[in-house]
Amino acid sequence: MSAEDYRRIADAVAADITAGRLRPGDRLPTQRAFARAHRIANSTATRVYRELARRGLTVGEVGRGTYVRAARHAPGPALAEPAPAGTIPVNLELNYPVVPEQSALLAAGLAPLLRPDALGAALRPLAPAGTPAARTAAAALLSGPALRPDPDHLRFAGNGRQAMAGALASLVPPGGRLGVEALTYPMVKGIAARLGITLVPLATDADGLRPDAVRAAHRAAPLRALYVQPTLHNPLGVTMSAGRRAELAATLGELDLWAVEDAVWAFLHPDGAADGGGTAGGDRTGPGGAAGPDASTTTATARPPLAALAPDRTILIDSLSKRLAPGLTVGLALAPPAHTDRLSAALRSGGWTATGFALEAVTRWLTDGSLERIVAAKRRDAAVRQALLRERLAGFRVHADPRAYFAWWELPARWRAETFLAAAARHGIAVTPAAAFAVAAEGAQGAGPAPNAVRLALAGPAHEPLDQALATLAALAHGTPDDSLPD
Repeated sequence: MSAEDYRRIADAVAADITAGRLRPGDRLPTQRAFARAHRIANSTATRVYRELARRGLTVGEVGRGTYVRAARHAPGPALAEPAPAGTIPVNLELNYPVVPEQSALLAAGLAPLLRPDALGAALRPLAPAGTPAARTAAAALLSGPALRPDPDHLRFAGNGRQAMAGALASLVPPGGRLGVEALTYPMVKGIAARLGITLVPLATDADGLRPDAVRAAHRAAPLRALYVQPTLHNPLGVTMSAGRRAELAATLGELDLWAVEDAVWAFLHPDGAADGGGTAGGDRTGPGGAAGPDASTTTATARPPLAALAPDRTILIDSLSKRLAPGLTVGLALAPPAHTDRLSAALRSGGWTATGFALEAVTRWLTDGSLERIVAAKRRDAAVRQALLRERLAGFRVHADPRAYFAWWELPARWRAETFLAAAARHGIAVTPAAAFAVAAEGAQGAGPAPNAVRLALAGPAHEPLDQALATLAALAHGTPDDSLPD
């Protein structure tokens, strides 16, 4: 069967999903049963299911099957059951923080770029090294008590994902093995697939990635690098202790491994790369929904970035889309001196370099005080949203740093994640199931073993719709799956 034939079958299934004949949470037949029903080979059925997953229409759970996903955009009138009176569709999948004051602050920084001479300079193509002014501003952004970046070793990408792709491409050849936390940022999976990189899921605990898991995986077959989120891990909200970071840095040296350190959310944490040290207490909401000790009242050792502890074998990546604005993005990558040229080559060959206009605008915002004011506002905003979460989901097993824009919710045993996803969608609320973050073991098909959990992205809706959505989700979780079905 040709590629067009299997895509034609996938198109037919996709049409059933779009028309509502297959609804969010519906389980598809096993691939073997699907092949028999359509009189196709099992290998063709596998290609159909892979194509549906690639389009974001289905999600697989190891040992449970393949299910229709909730719509990526909040469902509208096509929902089988109308949303309750007074509610609006709410997207808790995407996480792009925006605060009311940011547009006015950013507009002031853009004004000088409207001069013809400045605009002309900003519209010229750029190399990955950007401009001297941009490198100096970015180095100041990433500086802290433990880290003083050399501006000459900073490189720029169009966004954080492109910075990540460039870093991975510079470190791991096609077919190479990259160690990642067993639950990780989903975009890493897509980037690795496009680069031909094999992901190796590594065990974590309440303190983050376990160095013993890294050593065991490396003994089984050599790893080329690690991808790790030490601060405000997405989706779990965990921030590694200083001791765990030191142990992980020592493991990198022991095994001659590289690390790609993702610091995209670190700006919300007092130990983030931008402002280094500080105090930190309990990072996660406990099983009863109560926040851990506040950072301002608990003393602990500052947690330096891995780039400070293992500077010769760590690429630090960051992005300004969360800090500033999602629509005008720049990614940052700080590489060791010996690796800077290789990183530059990867960014160039991938077409991942930043645009001149975006980099010039960001440089102005970094130097005129706009960034600091917007970050302060977003930290306050995230704290308000976490307070709403704690109030509405009290009594459930919710894990969330009180400073983060997301939360990890272990659902009651009576709920399966995909069933809860479908029930939430019928109320106009989109959430992300754990399977989206799970990494499959080598050679396995589909997602890795996923907990019965969902991630809630809190940044999108205004406070009132968010509060209402969380109350709706709590009411659903207190009930049973049968209660959520339409009459």
